[in-house]
Amino acid sequence: MMRFWSCLGALLALFSHISWAQSRHGLLPLPAEMHWGQGRLNLRTPLKLQFDTPPDPAVAAAARRMLARLQGPAEPAKGPVLQIRYGRAGQPEKLDEERYSLRVTPMGVSIDAPTSLGVLRALATLEQLPIIEKKQRYLPEVDIQDQPRFAWRGLLIDAARHFMPVAVIKRNLDGMAAVKLNVLHWHLTDDQGFRIESKVFPRLQTVGSTDGLFYTQAEVREVVAYAAARGIRVVPELDMPSHTTSWIVAYPRLASNDSVYAPYQKWRTTNVAIDPTRETTYTFLDSLLTEMTGLFPDPYFHAGGDENDGRNWRRTPRIVAYMKANKMVKADGKTVDKHQLQTYFNRRVLALLQQRGKTMIGWDEILGPDLPKEVVIQSWRGKKGLSDAAKLGHPVLLSNGYYLDLNYSAASSYLTDPLPADTSLTPAEQKLVLGGEAAMWAEFADSTVLDSRIWPRAAAVAERLWSAQAATQDVADMYRRLNLLSPQLETLGLRHRRAPELLLRQMAGTASVLPLRTLAEVVEPVKEYKRHFQGYDYTTASVLNRLADAAPSESEVARRFAVLVDSVVAFKPTSPNWLPASLRQLAALRAQAIRWQANDIMLQPLLAANPSLTEYGPLSTRLAAVATVVLERLTQLQTGKSPSLAWLAATRATLDAAQAPAGQAELAVVKAARKLAGL
Repeated sequence: MMRFWSCLGALLALFSHISWAQSRHGLLPLPAEMHWGQGRLNLRTPLKLQFDTPPDPAVAAAARRMLARLQGPAEPAKGPVLQIRYGRAGQPEKLDEERYSLRVTPMGVSIDAPTSLGVLRALATLEQLPIIEKKQRYLPEVDIQDQPRFAWRGLLIDAARHFMPVAVIKRNLDGMAAVKLNVLHWHLTDDQGFRIESKVFPRLQTVGSTDGLFYTQAEVREVVAYAAARGIRVVPELDMPSHTTSWIVAYPRLASNDSVYAPYQKWRTTNVAIDPTRETTYTFLDSLLTEMTGLFPDPYFHAGGDENDGRNWRRTPRIVAYMKANKMVKADGKTVDKHQLQTYFNRRVLALLQQRGKTMIGWDEILGPDLPKEVVIQSWRGKKGLSDAAKLGHPVLLSNGYYLDLNYSAASSYLTDPLPADTSLTPAEQKLVLGGEAAMWAEFADSTVLDSRIWPRAAAVAERLWSAQAATQDVADMYRRLNLLSPQLETLGLRHRRAPELLLRQMAGTASVLPLRTLAEVVEPVKEYKRHFQGYDYTTASVLNRLADAAPSESEVARRFAVLVDSVVAFKPTSPNWLPASLRQLAALRAQAIRWQANDIMLQPLLAANPSLTEYGPLSTRLAAVATVVLERLTQLQTGKSPSLAWLAATRATLDAAQAPAGQAELAVVKAARKLAGL
């Protein structure tokens, strides 16, 4: 009997440790399988790197980078071993295997993978494993078997609207590698600029934008090599036939009409398109694509195709005549059909790309029954675009739901799935879903702001695309791990936390930054594209240094406030007698509200004295009003007093007013305050 209780105690201790290890881990994306043990590998003695066979240079370099970040640059002569074994060099351009196994024991670490790509993904996981306890760092004992759900896991960076220097691209590639994203979609051309050097048509990069900033061909090769060393492919996008004002500024012969264009400095779509009816257009594209495809070894090439409403073509008699002569008309036989003309253009571009061994990608507007099935469709307008394309036999990518520039929450992306459980696609059609891409368009993100608009929310998309669907149901735990990942990303050089803090300090000047930070922590930029329509005329020359730019896309302070509110509301006591845990939650809410209430008095002098901050005075006043509502409601809850109808009416009016934006920003705590108030 004693032996039974002894074994039971040992078993319970084991389960307790396993549960504890699981709750402490910060792995993101979640691996396919994890089995936790009791032991640990202390990191006081550095790991010694060992390969079974001479490694691929990229693997050796990646392992040494990871170990340097994990334990410092010194490589010991003795100690526990990091043993790496793999079969062959991976080929990311062929969507090669990324499967791996990772084993940590008290004796050392072993990584096994079919390809070098699997090793790179295993190293990213290993770097997230260390736990600090009582000033000691160790690796928990664990056996991980892992592989991605989708082969294509991308991040689009728009370097056309705001130019992003090479250093910015590189540090974001490091962030991508950390969360196992494997495709950089590099948006290089748009109305506002042509950002890649063409030696054949040099006016593209020198005349097409107001700032004249672009990547040299040497820099492009540098970025491609940097990405490849991290197992990341680079897919360029030259957006056409629309979004080409910069092309036409440089080479007017491409224009669909006789207008003369200056470099475009606004953010709205111009509805200008190059002329698809002239053979000289395709002669130009033939030379340009010969040059551009030679810079990018990846077999995929993105040709854009989005947001062409056809008005530039329909208003040009010569093009209308061409469309009628070639029967590009709608069912009535009279009305010209711009989609048929764009399909003709797409086919011509497809042929040029295929001659150079490239597979064409286009946005979902180009989809039609006459589009060759080999064209990959990227859906940004809705899941229907993905479904329609797959049903027509096209390989597909999903970006709808992953637009980081819309400033939606990480949870909203996390809950968006390229293949949801209720998908209408057949098993064969589901195989055409390659994966998806997070998209960071840069109308309101320059090289300073970019990191904070991408990270850490892009990691939620990374997990959605890597991890098994059944493993990604716990949104709260995703946020826990996202917050553990965020400081690691800063160690890689990303500035998603430092850059906004520096902006706040610049705004505060010689005054204390604390009151301004308190407001900024609970403010978010307005969602979607509302910044275009709120009284501020943005151009390419606008400096992004306002509070709306320093504020987080998703307020972590507001999110935690909402979690506390949910817990308090869910308790629903039948009397003023609260459980100790609920009392602690009430106390935390009260402390937060008192801080917000007091902050307005401290902050208003700074806002009034600084012309760039004056517009945010109303948000500070409204935050104090919200705090007052919260404090009053907490008192009601603790005393068991029901709110009067007059109080509810006054509170509704206060919170309605608090929801109004100012300075293209809005308070992120109003929704939770409504819930607490019972509205």
